[in-house]
Order: sequence, then C-alpha cells, then structure tokens
Amino acid sequence: MTDAELFQQCHTVLPGHRARTPAQMFAAMAAWCEDNRVAHDVYGNGALIEEFEQKIADLLGFEAAVFCISGTMAQVTALRLACEDRACSLVALHPTSHIIVHEKSNYQLLGHFHALQTGDRHRPWSSDDLRAIPDRLGAVAIEIPMREIGGQTPPWEELEAIKAHCRTRNAHLHMDGARLWEAAAGYKRPLREIAAGFDSAYVSLYKGIGGLGGAMLAGRRAFVERAAEWFRREGGNVLHRSPYVVAAAMQFDARLAAMPHYFRRTEWLYEVLRDFPAVRVNPARPQANMLHLHLPVARERALAIRNRIAHEHKIWLFGRAAHGALGDTSVVELYVGENLAALPDQRVRDSVELLARALAAP
Repeated sequence: MTDAELFQQCHTVLPGHRARTPAQMFAAMAAWCEDNRVAHDVYGNGALIEEFEQKIADLLGFEAAVFCISGTMAQVTALRLACEDRACSLVALHPTSHIIVHEKSNYQLLGHFHALQTGDRHRPWSSDDLRAIPDRLGAVAIEIPMREIGGQTPPWEELEAIKAHCRTRNAHLHMDGARLWEAAAGYKRPLREIAAGFDSAYVSLYKGIGGLGGAMLAGRRAFVERAAEWFRREGGNVLHRSPYVVAAAMQFDARLAAMPHYFRRTEWLYEVLRDFPAVRVNPARPQANMLHLHLPVARERALAIRNRIAHEHKIWLFGRAAHGALGDTSVVELYVGENLAALPDQRVRDSVELLARALAAP
C-alpha cells in the first residue's frame, strides 16, 4: 500500500489542513466564483487578481504586490534586482534558507547573485551575525519563521535590530514570508508591524492558506513592476492566474482569522508532549504553529512506525521524516492547522502515546 493510500484510509490526521479532493476543491472554487461573479484575468490583468494583489500589499504595509507562479521565481528575482540597484551581487542567507536548501542552486547556475551563508544553522539570525560580515552586501534575506529549525523566529528586539542594521548598511532587506501568516500569531503583532522595515517580502498562497499554488511579491511599486516584467521574461506569464487566486482568496480571510487559534492549539500540544520525554521538541517553546519532533529512531524506522499506526489504528501522525544529525535519530515536522485544531484533546493525546510506545519498543 502506498503512503497516499494509507493516508486516505485514516480517520484521524494530525498535521495540516483537511485535504480536499480535486472535485471538492474545484466545486468550492466554482461556487465562490458564482457568488462573486468572478471573471478570468488575462495575463494578470483583471479585477479579481488586481484587487487581491492590493489587498496583500495593504495588509503588509507595502505600496504594491504582484502575483508570481512560484516563490522560487519570486525570491531570486527580487534579490537579483536588489543587488542590481546597489551594484553589489552579494546576498547574506541563513544556512537553512529555502534558496540554499531546496532550490537546486538556481541563484548560482542562473547567475542571479552570490550567496554568503551567515549564522548558525541551528539558531535564528542575530544582528551580530550580520555585523560580523566585513563585505559590502547588496541584500539580506531572512525567513520568518525559519522552517528548517522548527519554525523559530528571532526575538522581536533582535528582528528590529536586524532591520536597523540593514538600513544603516544600505542593504536591501527581503523577507521570505512563506509562513509569515503563522509567525504573526507567535509574535502577537500585526503583519504590517512585522513587515515594517523590510524592502520586499514574498508570501505563499498555498502553504498556510491552502490554495493551489502561487505567491505574491510585495514592495515599492517601481520595484514590484520591474519584478513583474522579469517574471514574464522568465516564463511566469501564464494566461490565467485566476485558478490560483480564487483558491487562495476564497479562504484567505478565514485562514488568517484562524491562525491565533492554531497557535494556542500548538501551545497546548507542547504541554501534552512534555509527558512523553522520548519525543524531543524543537523549538523549546512554540514560536509559530509548527514544530519539529526529534525521534530516537532512524528515519526508516520512524516511517515504518508511522505506517504501522496508520494501518492498525487509522491515525496519520506525520508526513515526511528526515535523517537526524546523530545516527539512529530522525526529525519529523508537525504543522498545527485545521486537522489537529478540530480533534478532541484525548484523541490527540492517545495518538502521541501510540507514537511514544512504538518508539520505546525493541
């Protein structure tokens, strides 16, 4: 049985949002389009997409925003333009940056910019990490929150110090906000306040929002217009963006409104996990509605345990597993969303206990 088939037969799913079938998703989109009299955009021109772009810009406190088919395209394009503006091709990136870890060296192979890895891969950035760089920087890109280290964020005072340092240094400060919606609840601050001091920001329309895909790049209007032109040159000029925009827009407000609840549920989950010391949690306290579980078994055994519990108990504990830094350890990610928020407390506790018992078995 494949992982997808195992997942489908589970009545209890811990991570993420409720999965919709294509038929369910498309039916919801069609009904929303009927209710709102939506017309297709044509190469990005149309009331729906233009109003949604401005909504994102206003929410983050920027002049403008533009849809992009992927965050991978949006981010490296934004950073290359920032470097051009400052006649300096050096960009400071955290070692766990999505650009470094997941984008197949696109910035390097396509000649976008030069990356300088900065800081400790197990800790969020500090302003001291940037001060330690003697070179002139064209741009600095920081992910909020930092997925690869369990959704950690710099303390608020440190984030403000990073903003101030980049202004003093005249380095373009870009936010990888793939999960920015989640970080706002952890910071307990409005999105506009978090984004203030950044020169540009990318946000996802599918990760926490649950859309079909796509991204937005926000910043000064002239900067956004240049980026939009480059998206067209790079092959991002799809005829209709409307499917991606509708899938995000129809649930956007509800998802954002639910983020504080997801965060409170994450805080509750941390308290539950304290009763199971075999499961080590990173970070030590919740900073967004996601966390990493460090397990005392190898990756292959972690996946076998997940699959056995799914088969025998119809409970899906987590998705992928990664190798841990130490032998015979592994790391799994848990995103606290619609699924876990709706489960009874005792069912969540029983599910975690099943995992803990399996980890302790020979």
